[in-house]
Amino acid sequence: MDKMPITTTGYQQLETELKKLKSEDRPAVIEAISAAREHGDLSENAEYHSAREKQSFIEGRIADLEDKMARAEIIDPKKIAGDTVKFGATIHVVDEDTEEELTYQIVGEYEADIDKHMLSLSAPLSRALIGKAIGDSVEVTTPKGSKAYEILGIAYK
Repeated sequence: MDKMPITTTGYQQLETELKKLKSEDRPAVIEAISAAREHGDLSENAEYHSAREKQSFIEGRIADLEDKMARAEIIDPKKIAGDTVKFGATIHVVDEDTEEELTYQIVGEYEADIDKHMLSLSAPLSRALIGKAIGDSVEVTTPKGSKAYEILGIAYK
């Protein structure tokens, strides 16, 4: 079983979702199935089939979350220090072509969200930044071509 790095915050989000699924969503769908059964013939009961489909999704998600949590290696970025980029780092970079400044945090695959500027450890930019220091430049090949970034700041928060 491969361990997967995840930040403390990411792990807490997994726990919260799992708790909600088990304590709220699962009982609600069981009740919906029970209510739909009372309507008679199950072969043509759309409510019943819909509730069973939702139950299947919920049970699948619970199993997925439990697997992720079992394989999680929790890393608290606040306990990391250093002058180079590592997992959990919040990196401030500048696009050397457009001069646009961007800030990203390198996180585990489970919590990556580009809209929140959270890059997966396996993302091309993350892989290029790992081990680099302030002032270093990295070249990243993207689907839109090659991009160059300079590291302006590194923080662990």
